[in-house]
Amino acid sequence: MRPAYASLDAAALRHNLAEARALTGARIMAIVKANGYGHGLVWVAKTLAEADAFGVASLEEGLELRAAGIRQEICLLEGFFDAAEMPVILRERLTPVVHDHYQVEVLKGMRGEQRCDVWIKVDTGMHRLGFEPAEVPAVVADLAALPCIARLGLLSHLACAEEADTTPSRHQIERFAKLAFPGLRRSLANSAGIMRWPATHADWVRPGLMLYGASPLAPDTSMPTRLKPVMTLRSRLISVRHRREGDAIGYGGVYRCPRDMPVGVVGVGYGDGYPREFRTAVSVLVRGQRAPVIGRVSMDMLTVDLRAVAEARVGDEVILWGQGLPVEEVAHAAGTIPYTLLCGLTQRLPRRECLSTTPA
Repeated sequence: MRPAYASLDAAALRHNLAEARALTGARIMAIVKANGYGHGLVWVAKTLAEADAFGVASLEEGLELRAAGIRQEICLLEGFFDAAEMPVILRERLTPVVHDHYQVEVLKGMRGEQRCDVWIKVDTGMHRLGFEPAEVPAVVADLAALPCIARLGLLSHLACAEEADTTPSRHQIERFAKLAFPGLRRSLANSAGIMRWPATHADWVRPGLMLYGASPLAPDTSMPTRLKPVMTLRSRLISVRHRREGDAIGYGGVYRCPRDMPVGVVGVGYGDGYPREFRTAVSVLVRGQRAPVIGRVSMDMLTVDLRAVAEARVGDEVILWGQGLPVEEVAHAAGTIPYTLLCGLTQRLPRRECLSTTPA
């Protein structure tokens, strides 16, 4: 059996949910789309039993949660894509986001006694999905009059909450605040809003990345957090050889040994979702010590410089990100963001819940 796998810490996941709740005092819609950010959709939802609701990207994800016995509210963040989905949404008591006039027309055509809650998406500045603020009063009036609607809410999404420039977020907060509809629940804050913008907290917040123990904040806006990594990507050394000065390592021979040195081969590669290319140097942990990645990452393996870990042996555990090595650091070296690494882990990589190192 290949040694690469992602270990999952359930206590850390629950800890991060508690952090989001402590920061806001609001109800929590835990975002579990994209297979729970790579951690496993059903595992995340069942672990977060204290969440008030879950947010997913598609009807298929919502149905998977219902089939697994998840009874909390499940919000379809992109809504429905055609009228044929609505009977299923009503039957399974899912909550669609409505962001376009064609969806309003579909709801107007619904017949029967079944009802659902709806979130109305407002475009406060991201310019992706949602109604313009000036359109919202008419949309609220139209939907409030429909017999298939149980409750309405207003929802928007912050585009730049993690960035150093605060102007876009301030403008979005102001636009959202002007939409005053008594009795409608409200949600604006994502993870960055929860951590950085108290004015966005409202009735509901929607933590995503922070639940999994990574910070969404840009490096120049970083602040201390109590988040704990949920996933640790692990493998083992499958070979340790002493290479000579001048030896070329891996595909293309792009790395040449500057001197005689021990080189380890780790049983993980881009076929598992580890990045193939890095803009800056990156390391893994071997026996708790940093070992730089050298040469090109292969589909199933990568090579590391073991000069700082002279006692390393075949079979030693290797940590690629997670406990002791933040995924944010690896993502930055790869010129990307933590989301892409966590969500990009491939199907062949096992996920295993492991004994927690996080205090309950």
